[in-house]
Order: sequence, then structure tokens, then C-alpha cells
Amino acid sequence: MPPQGAIVAVLAIAGLASSFMFTLVVPIQSKLPELLDASREDTAWVVTATLLAAAVCTPISGRLGDMYGKRRIVIVLLGLLVLGSVIAALSHSIVGIVIGRALQGAVTGVIPLGISILRDVLHEKRVDSAIALISATLGVGGAIGLPLSAIVTERSDWHMLFWVAAGLGVVVLLLVVWIVPPSVLRTAGRFDYIGAGGLAVGLIGVLLAVSRGGVWGWTSPATIGCGLGGVVVLLLWGWFELRIDDPLLDLRVAARRPVLLTNLTSVAMGFALFGSNVIYPQLLELPAALGGFGLSLLAASLVVMPSGLVMMVLSPVSGRLSHRVGPRVLLIAGAVALVCAYTFTLLLRSEVWHLLIANLLIGVGIGFGFAAMPMLIMRSVPQTETGASNGLNALFRSLGTSSAAAVIGAVLATFTVQAEGAQVPTPVAFQIAFLLGGAAAVLALLIGVFIPARRAPDERHPSLRE
Repeated sequence: MPPQGAIVAVLAIAGLASSFMFTLVVPIQSKLPELLDASREDTAWVVTATLLAAAVCTPISGRLGDMYGKRRIVIVLLGLLVLGSVIAALSHSIVGIVIGRALQGAVTGVIPLGISILRDVLHEKRVDSAIALISATLGVGGAIGLPLSAIVTERSDWHMLFWVAAGLGVVVLLLVVWIVPPSVLRTAGRFDYIGAGGLAVGLIGVLLAVSRGGVWGWTSPATIGCGLGGVVVLLLWGWFELRIDDPLLDLRVAARRPVLLTNLTSVAMGFALFGSNVIYPQLLELPAALGGFGLSLLAASLVVMPSGLVMMVLSPVSGRLSHRVGPRVLLIAGAVALVCAYTFTLLLRSEVWHLLIANLLIGVGIGFGFAAMPMLIMRSVPQTETGASNGLNALFRSLGTSSAAAVIGAVLATFTVQAEGAQVPTPVAFQIAFLLGGAAAVLALLIGVFIPARRAPDERHPSLRE
């Protein structure tokens, strides 16, 4: 078997490539209506399609990985990333870009699958640190990818963004084939196609209501229909999953107290993370005359980027702390850091360095919190359920991020003033947005406190050896 350090490095690079997809189009997002000759409502699907694909594919790919081999499914997802990137790179219409972005979103599943692979192939003493590193890529890829995307956009045609993504996908795919060993631990049974379809339909309905409600109107028939319809489908899906022998997700395992509370914490932390990704760049780029700092996209992204670097630097520390004090304490520490970040911003945000400090605190919070969550999950589920369970945890994070995108976006779009020929957020809008992000961080802290401190003996997984 290849050196374990090489396996960890390759899976970390795969995680970076995956999270990079979420900030890939940020530099051109405001220009998409002009570039694609489409309405702003239509071009919003360039982001929404990625979000929906990520949420739907992540738990399903986790289950497929448990059944047919995690490495095999990682290779398939990376292949979809390359395919989607090439389609988008060759497209000049909204349809092609949306299809390409949806295929790019599917690659999100490589992070929970990568975490599960680590549990299968690493020695137990190395698992926590490796998981912390892979988990950090969720924030690092986006933080580093934002200035990279800005540089590419400023110096070349916007299609080059997708060619860069395609090239990155090819490199990572080849590294996975070369370095990552095939999975030997498989879950027996038949794949639950009905369950996969039901989960997809239900999630799409709920996420469409959350992500598009601000555009359609929160009380419009489309929003209410999608939201209520999605909830009804998910309830029927849960009833069905509890009554078949080989469910897509074992909801009894998912209902265990440590798993359930960890997943709920994931929603709150996902909201706090994505809220910061939405708020801080807009405040940094807002003209100084309107209460902002008037920075360019590249300069603003460089202020936000250190949070991702902090996550990466803290990954080995997170592993050691988890081994010493337990992942629950690590999760609580992360939530405390997020509360401090938003509190600091509410009190001080008159200088750029104030926002830099807040972003560093967010890096600490997400670095600790995202490292702790998969550790808590894998201490509470059978080894044959790690792919699906980590995929479910990633889904809950996606619910948090999508909710943040919708709610924070609605706040910043509601409290506006006409300036320089456009509607821009007011100071009150940013104040409310920071309060919402801080409330999510406090909620994550409160839920984290109630996660059981110890595993039950029958939930401990066996020692892993080389």
C-alpha cells in the first residue's frame, strides 16, 4: 500500500478541488447576465444548480461508496467534475453553464468519502489528525480559490475559470488512481433506488424554496409548493426507509443522540460559515462613501483568505486536541470562536484590520468545528455506515449554507439604498446580518454542549491497523 502520508495528501488535494467549486464563479457572478445574455433570475441558477447537486449527490454517493467502494465513487465524482468543467468551458449559453455547474457540484461528495477512506486505511493514531486536515479543506479551498478566481478573471477570458477547474480535476483524478488504495470494506445488500429518488425529490423541493424564495417571494405559490411538497416527500421517504431491509440511510443510526445533535450543529455552523462568506466580502467591496471600504474583489478576497490558511494550520492541532480532550470539546471551542468573531464584528468594524481579525477567528472556529464533526459521527456509527453517515453530515452542512445564502441575501437585498445607479446594502442590513450569523454560532454552541461526552461501548469502532 502507498505511504499513508501520500494517501492523506491526495485526499486533501481532492477536498481542496471540491470546495474550490463553490467560489469558482464569484468573480463573474454579477456580470453573468451580460456575459450570458440572460436575466439575473436565470443566471442565479449558475449557483443554485451547484448547491442542489451537492446536497443531493453527497449522501447518495456516500451510500454508493459504502456498497461499491469509496475510491471507485471518488473517481466517478472527479470524472463528473472534469466533464462539467469542459461543458461549461465550451458553453456560451445559460443552459450549458448550468449543466456544467450542476456536474461540478456533484464532486462535493469526495470530502465525506475521503474522510471515510481515512478510517478504513489509516492507523487509529493517525485518523484524527488526517480527518482534521481533510475537513479543513471545506473552508480552505473556498478561501484560497476566491483570489485565484479573481486573478484568472482579471487576466483572461472568463471561460478560463472552467478550463482551470477541468485541469485541476484531471490532475486530482490521476493522483487518486495512482495513490489511493481500493476499498476492501463493503456494505452488503441492494442499492435503494426508490430511497435515492425520494431523497433527491424531497431535498430539491426544500432547497428550491430556501434558495429561491427571495426571488419568487416567500409567500408565493412556487415557494410554498416546493417547500411543503419537499417536506411531505421527505416524511414519506423517512417512513419508507424505516421499513425496508437495505435503506439508503439507516435512520435509526442517524437518530442516535450524538449523531443527531452533531448534524444539527452542522446546520448552525454551516450557516455561520457561509454567512461570513457573504457578508464580509460585500462590506469590504462597498464604496467608502456608503459605509464600506471600497476594496477590489481581489483585495477583499485577500482579507478573507487568511481564515482558510488558519484552518489548514490548525488541522494537526485539531487532531491532537481531539485525541486529548475529545471531539466534543473541540466542537464547543470552535463554536465559541465563531461567537467571538461575530461579537467582535458587531462591536468593531470601522477598519479593515477589524474584519481581518474576525475572519481569523472564523478560521479558528470552522477549523475546530468542521474537524470535530466527522470524528463525532464516526465514533457513533458502524464502520460499514461511515460513507453514508458522513454524507448525511455534509448534507446538513449544505442545509446551513443554503439557508445562510437565502436569509443573508434577503436581508442585504431588503435593506438597501439607491447609490451610484444601483441598490446597495445599508449599515442596518449588515448589522442584522452579523446578528443572524452570531445567533447561528450561539445555537451551534448550545447544541454542542448537549452532545454526549463519551461513546457507548458498543459504538466504539475497532482499532485500525496498516
